[in-house]
Amino acid sequence: MPGFLDGQVALVTGASRGIGAATAEALAREGAHVVLAARTAGALEEVEERIHEAGGSATIAPLDLAESESIARLAAAMAERWQALDILVLNAAMLGTLSPVPNIDGKEFTKLLTLNLLAPQALIAAFDTLLRKSSQGRVLAVTSSVGRQPRAFWGAYGASKAALETLALSYADEVRNFPSPKVAIIDPGATATGMRQEAFPGEDQSQLKPPKAAADAIAALLRSDFETGYRLRI
Repeated sequence: MPGFLDGQVALVTGASRGIGAATAEALAREGAHVVLAARTAGALEEVEERIHEAGGSATIAPLDLAESESIARLAAAMAERWQALDILVLNAAMLGTLSPVPNIDGKEFTKLLTLNLLAPQALIAAFDTLLRKSSQGRVLAVTSSVGRQPRAFWGAYGASKAALETLALSYADEVRNFPSPKVAIIDPGATATGMRQEAFPGEDQSQLKPPKAAADAIAALLRSDFETGYRLRI
């Protein structure tokens, strides 16, 4: 059966595992051609294979989002193949070391901000034109509750997510009077992912919702006619 995203093109970052992989598979099930972006080619190929086995369509794009040149090359390649980008999911992120603010390692913090904040800005900049060419372009920025509610030892990661939200919502306000794109903030909540396990190594993940639950909620949001600047807490 045709899906509600038939004929649309989606780019999902951090698509090799967790919520990113599950979201890519959910969008493919609804008919989108999904471009899978992450550093690990082997893991991306596994996601691509699952999508193809389920009857979907996907292309892998192994790249390091910390390199702005890689993002520019991807945008140029996609512009040659497609006339528009309908969905951009800004999901890739790193947790970093949980530590008191005075003990944050400057080198690691720079790397964290590069991936969690500078890369999303570079992606928006690189794909803005293609998003505007879509009749219903959407940008989804994946955040965390610590971006709004500061927590001890989460200063580095939380600061990066707070900044990402400000960046995305500023873009939302800038495009508010245009038909496309619309922007939404996604807070997946407690989900059984590798990053969550890294943060809470003793937690029983069987008690948490699986990444597919978050992905299904994201797909449901895309089906709706949300207002730009919308926030979804899953």
